[in-house]
Amino acid sequence: MTTLTCISPIDGSVFATRECLSEQAAFAAAARARTAQADWAARPLQERIDLVLAGVAAVGLMNDEVVPELAHMMGRPVRYGGEFGGFDERASHMAAIARDALADIAVGEDATFKRYIKRVPHGVVFVVAPWNYPYMTAINTVAPALIAGSSVLLKHATQTLLVGERMADAFHSAGIPEDVFQNVFLNHDTTSALIAGNAFDFVNFTGSVGGGRTMERAAAGTFTGLGLELGGKDPGYVMDDADLNAAVDTLIDGAMFNSGQCCCGIERIYVHDSLFDTFVEKAVAIVQGYKLGSPLDPETTLGPMANVRFANEVRAQVAEAIAAGATAQIGAFAQDDGGAYLSPQILTGVSHDMRVMRDESFGPVVGIMPVRDDDEAVALMNDSEFGLTASLWTRDIDRAAAVGDRVETGTVFMNRADYLDPGLCWTGCKNTGRGGGLSVIGYHNLTRPKSYHLKKVTT
Repeated sequence: MTTLTCISPIDGSVFATRECLSEQAAFAAAARARTAQADWAARPLQERIDLVLAGVAAVGLMNDEVVPELAHMMGRPVRYGGEFGGFDERASHMAAIARDALADIAVGEDATFKRYIKRVPHGVVFVVAPWNYPYMTAINTVAPALIAGSSVLLKHATQTLLVGERMADAFHSAGIPEDVFQNVFLNHDTTSALIAGNAFDFVNFTGSVGGGRTMERAAAGTFTGLGLELGGKDPGYVMDDADLNAAVDTLIDGAMFNSGQCCCGIERIYVHDSLFDTFVEKAVAIVQGYKLGSPLDPETTLGPMANVRFANEVRAQVAEAIAAGATAQIGAFAQDDGGAYLSPQILTGVSHDMRVMRDESFGPVVGIMPVRDDDEAVALMNDSEFGLTASLWTRDIDRAAAVGDRVETGTVFMNRADYLDPGLCWTGCKNTGRGGGLSVIGYHNLTRPKSYHLKKVTT
């Protein structure tokens, strides 16, 4: 039997361990979910909505324990207060739009026929959530899947081992049946076996490109629906008419918050050459003011990375870039221990020949390049295998829309970054994945259409 072990980035100690389900027990859990789903889907929609919102509220009551627990598991400073604000916002929005999003689509009725399309639940939905925002990423699918009438199995990353237990305890305490929402501990082989064995009707995975490919291979030939949010290398573009101070503050925060471990974090910045030097100067001043240290210290603004190997990948990208001619703008912080505690970095003199401008860094580093005009900026933004978000900075909304139309991305921001609006579809293109969560489209992806063509007896 496999043991999952969460190593705390604070000090390298073992924070939690859990035993994985055997393959037999895992298939039994999925079977229980399938059996329980029909009764769950038969409940009135409003009852499902109310129970999910009660479960969300119960998670909120745990926040005093959740915040330091997250700090221990993945290193986010306690000063930022956890994830409940976004967790609640996303679930509440999906609850608010559920009735309209799941309503029948009337096609037409006359004396002879009644025709309409229903949205019906997939059945059993499997959610594989990442460690970087373990509550918010999970709720994106858990809430609408349950509201739509599916049962849900939730698997969290080993780095945030206890999050699924917290969510399951909260949702069960609110009255959601235990077999309808299950937290499961699985190793990779069992996960693949479940998918290949048609245990699920839909799988939502947030993680690496390699992980997404593994999911696709496991699902090959099963016709199981997949929603995949994978890697990112999100750009920011500061145009010549931008509000410079706002651009610097937001883009650097977007690059460094959560130690750069954000799905839609800013990983590369292109600045009009007339503003470049000032932008870099202001950016450096912001980063030099960070306090790197224990996430349990309320004064800490930058905690350790979640795992030493993640920090080492960032160090390697930075070292390669410097060796190839890039300039490091930030000196090493005293608290940088060569392990999980990593100095933030701003690099200039970078190019797309460097991995730091191509590969996902997922850490507190950003490269900044000057550009002449929109055409050059668009070419550079599109020179990536990824496409999750792009952040455009200008006072001209028409210009932002025109540039955004040319950028290969899932979301276009103007004068903001690193935010997920639950009213919009959260989606990506290229190697960032496929599908879409939240919004009305999120409900469409978590249900299937079922058409009714009813001929009336007229004699």
